[in-house]
Amino acid sequence: MRYLSANWIFPLHIPPIKEGVIQLSDKGEVINLFNSRRKAYSDKLEIFDGVLCPGFVNAHCHLELSHLLGIAEKGNGFLEFAGTIRKRDDFSEIEKQNEIEKAEQQMIDNGIVAVGDICNTTDTLIQKQKENLKYYNFIEAFGVDENKVNTIFSQSMELRNKFRNAGQKATIVPHAPYSVPPSLMRKISNAFDNKDILISIHMQETKEENQLFENKDGIFLDWLIGMNANKEIWEKRINSTYVLKELGRKKIILIHNTFIQKQDVTDNYYCTCPKANLYIEKMLPDYSIFDADKLCVGTDSLASNNSLSILEELNIIQENSNFDLNTLLKIACKNGANALGFEQLGTFEKGKIPGVNLIGNLDGVKVTAESFIQVI
Repeated sequence: MRYLSANWIFPLHIPPIKEGVIQLSDKGEVINLFNSRRKAYSDKLEIFDGVLCPGFVNAHCHLELSHLLGIAEKGNGFLEFAGTIRKRDDFSEIEKQNEIEKAEQQMIDNGIVAVGDICNTTDTLIQKQKENLKYYNFIEAFGVDENKVNTIFSQSMELRNKFRNAGQKATIVPHAPYSVPPSLMRKISNAFDNKDILISIHMQETKEENQLFENKDGIFLDWLIGMNANKEIWEKRINSTYVLKELGRKKIILIHNTFIQKQDVTDNYYCTCPKANLYIEKMLPDYSIFDADKLCVGTDSLASNNSLSILEELNIIQENSNFDLNTLLKIACKNGANALGFEQLGTFEKGKIPGVNLIGNLDGVKVTAESFIQVI
């Protein structure tokens, strides 16, 4: 049994508690919350400088791309970045596995307890079976040639089943509106079953994506035509969010949203990856247009980031929004847990096992870049 206290506790399901105490079982289960140290009735009280909050949830990552750290040049746009991803197979399996293991350990060291992870291969499965973190695996389907839709979908089903047979949560999802024709989108939607919780999709990550659907021109159109893409991708869709109708009334988390407009925002979950947005496009979304209770945060991959730190992502969000610390921590913990269906995570409610982060070096109520994280 442990009794932990700090300058502030942020339970996230109730307002912050000044000099409160959280009581944990030996397994990390929340037994009780006390609104003062006097009421904790323990001579084993551990007092920390800073704030205590639940473990972070990385709502969007590509762990299998960890070996591409530093290869993509910054700020060259999405198509240049996509070219770098094609180099993913220029490495040995040992190199890939070593970098996956190192990246997962980096997430653990940075206070992350759960991950929404994009998968195009089984490369991460060995590491995930160690159960160091909780994962929701999004089996990503994409392919613009109509003649290859059946093959692509069959491969996605095979990959999903491998993850499920290994005891992992796994759902087939579309990559993005521009990379999945309507026929493949329907197959993905129809594959949704009682083991699936939500669908993720990359959304409005580039200005060229908006240009493709709204103006039917631009470099994305040229790129797609060069790949013999199904014209229904852009001819049947008036904007990126039109694909939400094709997916039906399912729980959806929209990823990146760098170039989203206020009129595009729907009643879905949104995940921002600010460091990756800056790395690829040198842009951030307008955070004022989002419902803060539906906003999550992710790191994207080490191909588009130099670290896997939710706190570093929060620092950028804070610098570009009016969110207070409690809201920022909800974005980092509670919202991601709710979106991914990890009911035992995200808040300090009794009976949950959310992990505990200690964040120190606070400047008033602001999280600073020098903040220290430790999973307790």
